[in-house]
Amino acid sequence: MNILKYETVSLDENEKALLILDQTKLPAQVNILHLTEIHDIHNAIYTLQVRGAPAIGIAAAFGLYLEALKIDAQDSPSFLAKLRQAKDYLNSARPTAVNLSWALNRMYNSVNVSMSIPEIREILRLEALAIKSEDTETCRRIGEYGLTLIHDGDGILTHCNAGQLATSKYGTALAPIHLGRERGMNFHVYCDETRPLLQGARLSAFELMADGVDTTLICDNMAAQVMKEGRVRAVFVGCDRAASNGDCCNKIGTSGLAVIAKHYGIPFYVFCPVSTVDMNIKTGSEIVIEQRKPEEITEMWYSKRMAPDNVNVYNPAFDVTDHELITGIVTEYGIALPPFTESLKTITNANQAHCLR
Repeated sequence: MNILKYETVSLDENEKALLILDQTKLPAQVNILHLTEIHDIHNAIYTLQVRGAPAIGIAAAFGLYLEALKIDAQDSPSFLAKLRQAKDYLNSARPTAVNLSWALNRMYNSVNVSMSIPEIREILRLEALAIKSEDTETCRRIGEYGLTLIHDGDGILTHCNAGQLATSKYGTALAPIHLGRERGMNFHVYCDETRPLLQGARLSAFELMADGVDTTLICDNMAAQVMKEGRVRAVFVGCDRAASNGDCCNKIGTSGLAVIAKHYGIPFYVFCPVSTVDMNIKTGSEIVIEQRKPEEITEMWYSKRMAPDNVNVYNPAFDVTDHELITGIVTEYGIALPPFTESLKTITNANQAHCLR
């Protein structure tokens, strides 16, 4: 089965439903959810049925449009007031990934009180579709820049899933791999299993093998050994929020990989769209780290609970990699290099100039 043939997130305009590939069931089962209620869409984002910063932004955009079809209001001001409530509710699903708030704010800011309610609904529909379409092109461009960093046959280590399953197509950190495969290139990718939710084992390994990539799954604590043996040419990871100084927040375990890569002299690259760069925060210390339920560690993947009852559990979903450990940040507008305070400003300015065209 080629999982790459399935869309991660899409809009069924006939049924007025959000379609998502339920990633909690992979790789054992391919299940497409048809969601029409805002509470179900919020839950799908929170429970990681749809995940990955770009993908949850797209899902939220479609969700806000679908909710707009149901809002009962007599005039545009009252309609927009209810739309804002829906926006804020969806935004509460996950606090760390900036693409969620970015997409929802873009949707809300695309309309105003001078428009009629039918006009507002139509603009929201078009804006949500544009967000998804632009993401595909963004990921392709990220992949093009990423391909300049590696050669045919290289070994690459990745963490979590920053591939097609986290976006509309190609992915971010895995985009160079998928683009390379389209051009007949071959790479050897080492996937960290990525505890506790196993996105590397269940998702990255699954989609890479579907694309014919030579894939090796390793436990998280094996990364240092793989690097020491010279198997890894570069580390490619995704990002859920980047600060203006280049600190990058990604799935828990990423910062440890960066420390190890630095020790062995292996370049460490972060891949993300410009929408993931939050120029409003100075450092990664300002990023809110989502805390997940303890059951994800104590019992989720076991037939019986494996941890003692009442044991304390600390389960942060993300960590922040210090900018000094990062070789470059790969975006659709180029590769930002240190000092990131300057290079990220240049790249975000290029994005703003593009949006004004």
